Amino acid sequence: MGSLQAVAAEAPAPAFPHPARASHASPSRPKRKAHPVESILVKGQARGPVTLSPVGQTTYSAERKDFANHVAQSVADMLVTVPGASFLQGNGPRDTVVSIRGSGARQSYGLRNLQVSEDGFPVTQPDGTARADLIDPHAYEGVDVFQGPASTLYGNYAINGAINFRTRSGASIHGLELGSDFGSFGMFNNYMTLGAGNRAYDFMLFASDVRSDGFIANSQYATSTENMRLRVSLSPKDRLVLKFINNVTDAFLPLRLSLNQYRLNPYQQGCATAAGAAAGCGTVSLFRNGAYGAQTAVTPQQANLGRFDRRSIVGLRWEHDFTPRMVWRTQFTYDQRHVEQPTSTTAFVGPFNSYNVQTDLTRHDALGTTPLTSFVGANFDYMDYGYQVYALLPQAGATRGSETSTSYGHQWNIGLRFEEDWQFAPRWHAVIGLGGTQSDIGAVQTVYSRSAAVTRAQDITANRRFFNLAPEASVVFTPDKAWTWHARLGTAYATPGYSSFFVTPQGNYGNNTQLKSQSSLGVDLGTEWHPSASVNVQATGFYEFYRNELVSQSAGVNTQAGSYTFNAPASQHRGVELAATWQALPRTLPGAKLRLSYTYDNQIYTTYTEILSNSTMSRSFSRKGNLIPGVMPHFLNARVLYDQPSGLFEGLGGFAEVTWRSAFFIDNANLLKIPGYGLLNLEVHYDPPARLGWVHRLHSYIEVQNVADSVYAAGATTISDTLLANGQQAGASVLAAKTGSIYAGSPRAFFGGVRVKF
Repeated sequence: MGSLQAVAAEAPAPAFPHPARASHASPSRPKRKAHPVESILVKGQARGPVTLSPVGQTTYSAERKDFANHVAQSVADMLVTVPGASFLQGNGPRDTVVSIRGSGARQSYGLRNLQVSEDGFPVTQPDGTARADLIDPHAYEGVDVFQGPASTLYGNYAINGAINFRTRSGASIHGLELGSDFGSFGMFNNYMTLGAGNRAYDFMLFASDVRSDGFIANSQYATSTENMRLRVSLSPKDRLVLKFINNVTDAFLPLRLSLNQYRLNPYQQGCATAAGAAAGCGTVSLFRNGAYGAQTAVTPQQANLGRFDRRSIVGLRWEHDFTPRMVWRTQFTYDQRHVEQPTSTTAFVGPFNSYNVQTDLTRHDALGTTPLTSFVGANFDYMDYGYQVYALLPQAGATRGSETSTSYGHQWNIGLRFEEDWQFAPRWHAVIGLGGTQSDIGAVQTVYSRSAAVTRAQDITANRRFFNLAPEASVVFTPDKAWTWHARLGTAYATPGYSSFFVTPQGNYGNNTQLKSQSSLGVDLGTEWHPSASVNVQATGFYEFYRNELVSQSAGVNTQAGSYTFNAPASQHRGVELAATWQALPRTLPGAKLRLSYTYDNQIYTTYTEILSNSTMSRSFSRKGNLIPGVMPHFLNARVLYDQPSGLFEGLGGFAEVTWRSAFFIDNANLLKIPGYGLLNLEVHYDPPARLGWVHRLHSYIEVQNVADSVYAAGATTISDTLLANGQQAGASVLAAKTGSIYAGSPRAFFGGVRVKF
């Protein structure tokens, strides 16, 4: 959701996120310099600068030069240099769990509490689900991350901000590129990029096929991706943009481990069969008849657990200039996500079809003698879905047994939003805005219980409507060319998901529609210091107040469903983000540069009482003051880069990179921590200079990841605390045996690649 991009009429690629943020240049407005940490201006040929960074909102960008010269297998490789962005391994090779300021850190898959788009077309479905499988970094020019509560303009689920991925323009490609990456664990990625463009049109087509045996048992995969964008200028006042994405993911999945299992056998070796499994292997217990009764323990290899999914997106945008200062944009996007996921004891199967319509109007005007940009937009999106869940049989081929549940339903969101951007003085900007969304969620779930004597079916119907408002205000002060200061007050909301409505607080299958939307209010205060071309520093402090966060907890003793979803009353998220680029010796070593990004993220519950249960009793425990599980308090990335600008070795370059993540809790009682880690990566590449003739068309690299061969947890989902028979909480030693949490990260790996341009 959210509004459309700001686009210069003759610019080869659209900017993000929406026209209200696009301000025309004026003689009195201080111009900001371009720099590697945050891209600020995209220059059109006739309209002047288009502001890429939302006015007053903390924004960081990663550009192609940050990730294009190395193996770049997933979105994590694109975002590793972005402060505030952390990531964990999801369920599949590219299913990266991206977190902005801790958003979605408790998820086991995808991107939650964020609005995600590509070239301005939404890739977050109306239920708030976005996945990173469809992203092959080779196709992209860059990514922009807009941080903090942002529902004013991005709508439902933008509770921690928004991300826009920008594909390469055809004009910048200007021909055909063929490339291949290869390396450890049998990894091969063959890809192709075709592009051409001028003032009348711009065309980009990308396709890739990546395969690997994986470094964990039962983690082999094959993924294909196609991505296309076409811009056509129909007239001086009209433009069309056509977008197409298709992704097929065929991935086998290992099981997530307990901390004890991870310490014993992080890569799950010797786990082919349950009978002969080595220590530290994960198994699942499946009904022998696929419905009820006796069970058999099997390994992921025996059951062929995995994900076999397809995602197809097509979008069309029309842009029309009523006058040189007023533009109207309308776009339609169709998005189908079809899943087949035998990932544990059950197989989840079904299509999710979504439709999104957005329209907005932007006018650049004046209030007296001062520039004023006005924006108004509307959106409507709709998703219908129907999925079935089957028990798995303990045999090869992920064989389905009986049906355990079905769910059919819909969700739609309709929103209106406006914003005023007023440059009330030469060095000052003020922005105010208001957005609102009406959401409707309706679903019917059927739950089956089976025994030798009888099969029972229970139907549960849920229907809820939510209305949410999100105001925002910000101010930007640019006292001189070296400094920029910004302050922002933003708000956001996220409605509950349909699956949370089917278990009551009493733990029975039934209607749980008393749930509220979760909401946030955030304050940002930040600065950017750019005294020269060789130094750039950006720092932001944030403090965010959350209400009614949606969490799961026990419903009591021996209940039908065990746990239910409820609203945790209050929590606070606060932290600091820092990005710096320093060219220490611009004259003696002009190709050397240091880049640093660091985030401190402290999140606590301020009002939350959790219920734990065992077979005979339930007890309540206050979590006030506890750290929110899954959130890394510290994460840092530092790179020393060098590219030889001239001479015999012109075009030779590389970097040494250190990535550090601190330890973090994975339970609400703050008893069990996942160990932190530090990784060293090395990369060397060669781009021959133009003076070497046809050799200039070649690019090559070699890379070593995890040079020290460290064992580390790349993904760790939260676990529930345990109530002992004596009514006390179990300690860390008991929690360390709880399975379903950890995926190990890659051991030392070697990669290389070549790319040739025609």
